[in-house]
Amino acid sequence: MQSITSRWLLKLLPWVEAKGGAYRVNRRLTYALGDGRVTSTNTGAEVQVVPAELCELPLLRGFDDTGVLEALAGRFSQREYEPGDAIVESGQAADQLVVIAHGKVNQLGAGEYGGQTVLGVLADGEFFGDRVLLGEQETWDFTAKAVTPCTVLTLSRQAFQEVSDRSEALRDQVERTRGQLQRAQNPYGEATVELASGHDGEVDLPGTFVDYELKPREYELSVAQTILRVHSRVADLYNEPMDQVEQQLRLTIEELREEQENQLVNNRDFGLLHNADLRQRIHTRGGAPTPDDMDELLSTVWKEPSFFLAHPRAIAAFGRECSRRGLYPQSADFGGHHVPAWRGVPIFPCNKIPVSKTRTTSIMLMRAGEQNQGVVGLHQTGIPDEYQPGLSVRFMGINEKAIISYLVSTYFSAAVLVPDALGVLEHVELGRES
Repeated sequence: MQSITSRWLLKLLPWVEAKGGAYRVNRRLTYALGDGRVTSTNTGAEVQVVPAELCELPLLRGFDDTGVLEALAGRFSQREYEPGDAIVESGQAADQLVVIAHGKVNQLGAGEYGGQTVLGVLADGEFFGDRVLLGEQETWDFTAKAVTPCTVLTLSRQAFQEVSDRSEALRDQVERTRGQLQRAQNPYGEATVELASGHDGEVDLPGTFVDYELKPREYELSVAQTILRVHSRVADLYNEPMDQVEQQLRLTIEELREEQENQLVNNRDFGLLHNADLRQRIHTRGGAPTPDDMDELLSTVWKEPSFFLAHPRAIAAFGRECSRRGLYPQSADFGGHHVPAWRGVPIFPCNKIPVSKTRTTSIMLMRAGEQNQGVVGLHQTGIPDEYQPGLSVRFMGINEKAIISYLVSTYFSAAVLVPDALGVLEHVELGRES
């Protein structure tokens, strides 16, 4: 059966009991707002912001006045840029919100030694200049330059103010946002825990408490199931030298485990690719996965990274880039298996990570384990008719045609305990020519 793979993700994830079929993640209260992406639609060459997507902006998080959102969306202007064109220049007056509808943009700033340095890479749906609408930024402190052909949507501060002047709800939203941004918080946007240190004598110590999110996320166990049907004649007569029921059950379970790993990667509710925090998603600088890109990915999960997970073709593409630079990364030993590694962190293959029609994919890096505030797998053991941990095989009876039926079920999910436990390198190009 060729569909059986190594399923490294299932082997590497620490599995945690989810009693009662649910697992709650209590995180510290975070004031960080609107860190998402703004989706656009197009009619031919004309591109427009989806009004409801404007709620991904820090300023409009939780704002639900549809009429105002539609008015704001109608005020965006569309512009086209070619590779190398400057979208904004450092030092120029900052007077607009910029949304990258399509394409890739480098944010460039002055380097320590006089040259320019890449501060960040922005791509489809990401934006900058949202503080401009609050009147908190007067000039651009970076240059934004197109890397690929780009379609950009801009909203000027004047246009935003004109809509705000006609909407009391929008003015109230702006004031609420200003108040939230002024609350004491640590560099991660979490509510500050007041402490005192380095003092002399008898000073009044601050009183404090750890503030949690009011609506913590609960992960419910998902299920993958199938019904195995075997004719009783097969079970009776063809059980030597191999038990046919056991063999059919074995292959059914293998396929179920493959689906389990696929869901852990791609499920839109709990899959790791969809649950990575948007601030933890970065883009390749030039398409192909270079050592620089892998180092950048390591910087997103720098606290005890456990392993990379990549499509086999992405691992091959990374190997080509290393060879091109004359680098030969060492391998890591894992249970007798020699797997490629970067900076001592092993890179494991996973064919469940999708490859797009344009031959791009993603590479994941994670910190694993409950004690490390990392990524964990969720299951429940001790279930009725358990055949393997978290997997049950339940006899359903024999019908009038002498067909024996077994219900095969496995219950599972995954949880990312804190956002910086999972990083994703996106738009990894596999077919780059030498």
